[in-house]
Amino acid sequence: MTIKDLNPQIVWKNFYAMTQIPRPSKKEGKAVEFLYNFGKGLGLETYKDEIGNIIIRKPATPGMENRMGVILQAHMDMVPQKNADKVHDFEKDPIEAYVDGEWVRANGTTLGADNGMGVAVALSVLESKDLVHGPVEVLITIDEETGMTGARELKPGLLKGDILINLDSETEGELYVGCAGGLDVEAVMDYEECAAPASGYVPFKLNVKGFKGGHSGMDIILGRANANKLMARVLLPLMRDMGALLCSVEGGTLRNAIPREAFAVILVPSANVEAVRSSVAKAAREIKEEYSIADPDGEVFLEDTAAPAVYIEEKAALRYIRAVHCCPNGVERMSDAMPGLVETSNNMAVIRTAGGKASVLTLMRSSVDSAKDAYAEDIRCLFELAGARITFSGGYSGWAPKMDSPILATMKHIYKGLYGNEPAVMAIHAGLECGILGGTYPNWDMISCGPTIKSPHSPDERVNIATVGKWWDFIRKVLEEIPVK
Repeated sequence: MTIKDLNPQIVWKNFYAMTQIPRPSKKEGKAVEFLYNFGKGLGLETYKDEIGNIIIRKPATPGMENRMGVILQAHMDMVPQKNADKVHDFEKDPIEAYVDGEWVRANGTTLGADNGMGVAVALSVLESKDLVHGPVEVLITIDEETGMTGARELKPGLLKGDILINLDSETEGELYVGCAGGLDVEAVMDYEECAAPASGYVPFKLNVKGFKGGHSGMDIILGRANANKLMARVLLPLMRDMGALLCSVEGGTLRNAIPREAFAVILVPSANVEAVRSSVAKAAREIKEEYSIADPDGEVFLEDTAAPAVYIEEKAALRYIRAVHCCPNGVERMSDAMPGLVETSNNMAVIRTAGGKASVLTLMRSSVDSAKDAYAEDIRCLFELAGARITFSGGYSGWAPKMDSPILATMKHIYKGLYGNEPAVMAIHAGLECGILGGTYPNWDMISCGPTIKSPHSPDERVNIATVGKWWDFIRKVLEEIPVK
């Protein structure tokens, strides 16, 4: 069975089409073209704005012209993550999606259900001949994952609707009415490269790999390992106490993905090789025990490698690794307003040394803007003390919950009528585009929903098949019962 054989076939057909289009963030050109042609091919009013967002309008079915206008919103880009042994070019190759029992997943890469499934449902609404609905607009944005560029650059006055239904949350049976804001922090330290000694040292590659990673908002509460933090933890005593020279280090790839892997090349004094081996083995055992439940499959180990030509000047290298070691990571504070919700967190996403510059990129999230700003100052102070230059970028505010929202009341009523129980009303510790879009269109009544997607932003990403059908039926019914304007 292929994913195109699954029900509802119209949704899975459109999702399959999205898996065939390379669309990593900032490289969505083929997706823009496909979506534009999709709308035009249906004979619908279709518009591409200056930044590349696609807007498609479908008129109301007869007798529904007086209903409030609905905007179905999703983003076209996906997070390009793959396992180290997987050969895949995200700018050229299609995603290899397959059915695995109750789930659809991808072969060694992210699946792109975040947010290809939202796009698929929006396209299915446009394509369906048997739906009853008022005026519908579909807004599909670019570059949500790395900067929310499409949402930021959307101009006022382009959309006419009254209600925004965001299709980008990841647990069926939950309705989201709030989200966290975010802020990128980049720290850069300069260093001198020194010629590697010709003798007296043994080169090794230190590997931290096999951890789960995941979405830096949704999964931060799960207590999974951060490979960058573990790398600094293992390296620090080798460099400080055993004379190891750091030649290079790299870990993580994306600001919004918990880093799963990190790698370093070191030169170890010949006299201390056994001490270094012992220290790494001890750290590996301790880490295995500490993460035996939350992240049990990770590994830490040394392997032989070719001798590098240069190493990083020792004081600068140690200053950098100490700063990485001390950098806050994980949940900083839980919400007082909504039990179980993370309020403030930091993901130390990327570490990298190259060309005389050692960098760290973190992504902070908070539903409280003042808490986010204060946390940013904590991290600024840390890295400035270490001699780094700090840059803040990509900041955006959260979306404040409105529990008296009319669309929330409507959707709760419909869900209970369909399934016999009320949906959970939630806020999310992740950056939905609603916060930014609501600033441009303050009149919108907004809500977010979706099917059940596990481990987004990692090669373990998967979408539950049954929840896709349940969600599709729910969206159909909501469109039928949108209130009169």
